[in-house]
Amino acid sequence: MPLLTVSNVHHAFGTRVILNGATLSIDQGEKIGLVGRNGTGKTTLLSAIRGALQPDEGTVQIQKGIRVGYLGQHPDIEPGQSVRETAERAFARLYELHREMDRNYELMAETEGPDLDRLLARQATLENELANEGGYAVDHLIDGTLAGLGFSNEQCAQPVETLSGGEQGRLGLARLLLERPDLLLLDEPTNHLDIDGRQWLEKFLSEEYDGAVLVVSHDRWLLDKVVGRIAEVERGVMRDYPGNYHAYIELRQERMLTESRRHAKQLDKIRAEESFIRKYKEGQRAKQARGRAGRLERFKEQELVERPMELDVMRLNLPKPPRVGDIVISAEGLTRKIPDRTLFEDFSIAIRPGDRIGVIGPNGIGKTTLIRTMLGDLNSETGEVRRSPRLSVGWFRQTHEHLDLSLTVWQYLQSVIVSTDGEAKASEQQARNLAGAFLFSGSEQDKTFDLLSGGERARAMLAGLVSSAHNLLVLDEPSNHLDIPSAERLEQALLQYGEEGPHGGALLLVSHDRALLQATCTQLIIFEEGQHPRLFRGRYSDYLAEQEATTRSKRSEKPRPSGKKAKSGDKQSNKASNKASNKASNKASNKARGSGKKQTKDPLSRLSTTELETSIEKLSEQLSAVDLEMAAPESWSDQKKSKRLQKQRKKLQDELEPLEFEWSRRAEAE
Repeated sequence: MPLLTVSNVHHAFGTRVILNGATLSIDQGEKIGLVGRNGTGKTTLLSAIRGALQPDEGTVQIQKGIRVGYLGQHPDIEPGQSVRETAERAFARLYELHREMDRNYELMAETEGPDLDRLLARQATLENELANEGGYAVDHLIDGTLAGLGFSNEQCAQPVETLSGGEQGRLGLARLLLERPDLLLLDEPTNHLDIDGRQWLEKFLSEEYDGAVLVVSHDRWLLDKVVGRIAEVERGVMRDYPGNYHAYIELRQERMLTESRRHAKQLDKIRAEESFIRKYKEGQRAKQARGRAGRLERFKEQELVERPMELDVMRLNLPKPPRVGDIVISAEGLTRKIPDRTLFEDFSIAIRPGDRIGVIGPNGIGKTTLIRTMLGDLNSETGEVRRSPRLSVGWFRQTHEHLDLSLTVWQYLQSVIVSTDGEAKASEQQARNLAGAFLFSGSEQDKTFDLLSGGERARAMLAGLVSSAHNLLVLDEPSNHLDIPSAERLEQALLQYGEEGPHGGALLLVSHDRALLQATCTQLIIFEEGQHPRLFRGRYSDYLAEQEATTRSKRSEKPRPSGKKAKSGDKQSNKASNKASNKASNKASNKARGSGKKQTKDPLSRLSTTELETSIEKLSEQLSAVDLEMAAPESWSDQKKSKRLQKQRKKLQDELEPLEFEWSRRAEAE
């Protein structure tokens, strides 16, 4: 029996239909992504599921005894407690059981006879309930969850009312995850998380949490890593797609192509019928024409499918930025400190035309400060910055105070973009074409900025920036308020912005959106706790592979061979022991041959230690290569390739294990 069943739910706000026959079921342990444009009804559906909204029609049934946990975009945090005390509230029932058990012990010490038997029975019941609620060892769960979501030890003692909105959002998520409900409803859980927090959440949901999850998220990377099914809400209608987000995109494009062809055929039929009706609306066949007109109206109302929303690759005629020479910005030896720590020290970089650089790291570590220093907004304590005299910077900031809210979308774009046909000012049609490319429909293009949502304002500003002929774009968290289609349009625009290569504009992208970083950036400036920022040449998936290789290297730092080539010092230090092992192995082999008895030993025992180590090293390197390939997004998003690599990895592991066992046996025997 499903944990949750949503059946034929309809809901409207006034004349605007939000949900039109939504149907969904969730089984135990299923993890489902709920996607769709902003305003299409995702949050409305979550409200109906948790009972905060009564739909106009349809039913929502939750299996009896199921605990449902909900994280909204604005969690309810009660003041007067510390961060840790708020997280501990997830175990309120557990702490109450402990108090009741203590009282029961006190009564047992003073009671005899039948009353004591009753207290003993109650004690057994309390112990069972304690075990079900987590028992005694919950402190490590609380500490691990708070640390995973980015709370330091100092912050755990901080009053909750002093937290920022983003920190309160993370605390609400921590408390909900600690409660371990049977069904988790998550509405944009990564909004206030940096990359480390998102990685921790993905691991928790995919590997540790065994309940069901329904998650609304614009984080495509999370949807690929966690969910096994996508539920899409589009124009009030829900559709189910098996697989993760990449699989959904492929299946959705196939469906859209089919619907587009069907729509085109229906339009041909409508045009033919309208032509007949116009031709014969008077005369001998007028009655037949009127009958066909009535049937045509019913066809339009009941059978005509809507033209599907486009997901084609966007093609923009972007203006070329002015040439800046060989260097856009050159920074050498930059240092900036604040009272309690150093943000960066002796940092150097040369940004050239065509460079696309992502800037990643925890919140508050100094990413934006470094960019402001390179652009001249802030002074560096050491070093110098040289900027091209023809530098033109387009800067997307997280605050939008400078906007004229009386302008419509197309008027704003016309005022900021550069004409692509040599005119001094872009035409209204050019502005409207750009607005349409960034998913503003005809009526939405005439909205003034004061009527736009935060995501719509961000989308309009980003459209203007990429079409304003700047030779350096600086984007600070541009996808924070964008839904997935808008983020994908931005991604396509940035790829076109960089198409000119060494003669195009440069990009600095500060973001936690790993899918956007992976698609658009070929270099990274990496900020890590306790370390100075460093420049990494490669994509985000290459950085992940480097992290994984470093982790494996640390794990393999044991007194046995690893997949890494030994350093010269290590070779010399092991030379004597290898020589002794070879001598002992050869002596044992000679003795066995001299005995004239039939050999019954494992075939590996015939290998010399040097041959054994060579085989282990070769297989370990092959295993590392497979792991690197498996870490790439194109591998884990391709089910067939992923299965092939997993099979290959298991085969290598099966070959490696007996070799390592034999090596360990010989080492212990020495």
